[in-house]
Amino acid sequence: MSTEDSVNQVKRFYPEKGRVILHLDMNAFYCSVHEAEDPETYQGKPTAVAGSIELRKGIVVTCSYAARAVGVKTGMTVRQAMRICPDLILIQPDFHLYRTYSKAFLEIARSYTPLVEPVSIDECYLDITGSKTFGTPLEIANELQSRIREQLLIPCSIGIAPNKLLAKMASDMKKPNGITVLRIREVPKLLWHRPCGELFGVGKKTAAKLERMGILTIGELARADEGRLVHAFGVYGQAMKQAAHGLDYSEVKADREAAKSIGHSTTLPADVDTDEDVRRVLLNLSDQVTRRMRKQHMLAYTIQLTIRSPDMKTITRSTTLETPTDDRNKMLDEAKRLYEKHWKRGEPIRLLGLTGQNLVVKEEAAVQLDLFEYHEQPKKEKLNETMDKIRDKYGENSLVTLGMLGDDPSVLLRNHRRRGTSLDKDFLREWQQDHKKEED
Repeated sequence: MSTEDSVNQVKRFYPEKGRVILHLDMNAFYCSVHEAEDPETYQGKPTAVAGSIELRKGIVVTCSYAARAVGVKTGMTVRQAMRICPDLILIQPDFHLYRTYSKAFLEIARSYTPLVEPVSIDECYLDITGSKTFGTPLEIANELQSRIREQLLIPCSIGIAPNKLLAKMASDMKKPNGITVLRIREVPKLLWHRPCGELFGVGKKTAAKLERMGILTIGELARADEGRLVHAFGVYGQAMKQAAHGLDYSEVKADREAAKSIGHSTTLPADVDTDEDVRRVLLNLSDQVTRRMRKQHMLAYTIQLTIRSPDMKTITRSTTLETPTDDRNKMLDEAKRLYEKHWKRGEPIRLLGLTGQNLVVKEEAAVQLDLFEYHEQPKKEKLNETMDKIRDKYGENSLVTLGMLGDDPSVLLRNHRRRGTSLDKDFLREWQQDHKKEED
């Protein structure tokens, strides 16, 4: 076959109008990473990544397929999981290691297209519409999967579809190590018999509400009266009906949007009820929230405090500043004021959270300073910049105040190896920004 014939053969698999989207989903990612790092200890064995069983109720964050085969599930308490599988190997999370592997598989994905959108630490979308030189979509998916398996020793599933919605649904169909093609014309046959809760974007509460309306399956949702759905769910009702037909017009975004808020919360191993303990936790929260804000060059106009009691009663209170800030002490002062105003002294606290909201890009913010701040602000900024550089180089614990020290999880916020979630977006933003700089 000539080169021209070969190119034409490949072109047949790409639409003249429309797109080809891949959804790449790493299988049992955290456990797979540990297995890749130490196969002698973990390969083929029932494992689970979980927090400390000593702190409240340890929860299974994820588990290996060997553990799933005997009934262990994500979200179980460690005690439940151990009862089901006494041989279960518990592993402390190592988010530094997971981020390293995440960046590695994203780099492999990006070698096929610059249009890569990380969604979380273990999944991303690729728009390969312009990647015909690498072969057909199925050939690209097979090669991508093989390279990740050979170079990183971890499994992944890939969905191939004309849009992000169906690519995501497809990647869930065969796990682990599956590749699935899902076309719009196949939606009625492959998806309509499934419950509404399995449609990507439909959560438990929405599925329950649909069920109360007599809409049980994706097919029934597709056939439902649009006016009725809009009346019950607003514009989301229309979007759900489109999704049930396999329609999705969202693009793969290689440039991540700026964060709308930046925050941390921490569940405490023992209830706290003294001002001293509360201040220590708020200090650690303020320190890490503002540090993340400065890394992203953001200032916050609004500071929100979240407090949860042992009986799970939760309050959120906020204050809006005249001048936006990224300063730790300013955030701490406002957080303490909210706590003193809205929480009865001596009442026990189970969880504390602090969030910077109404964020603005620092370079674009028109900051109005009073006379005192006008003279002091440059000194504060220089001090923050110097401290950030030291901590970037020598670690978060290289510069701390005495008030930050303690034995509660707020101290662990400084431990980037232990701290994180699957939805941690900061390092993904940094990865995208680095590539944008290279392109510019």
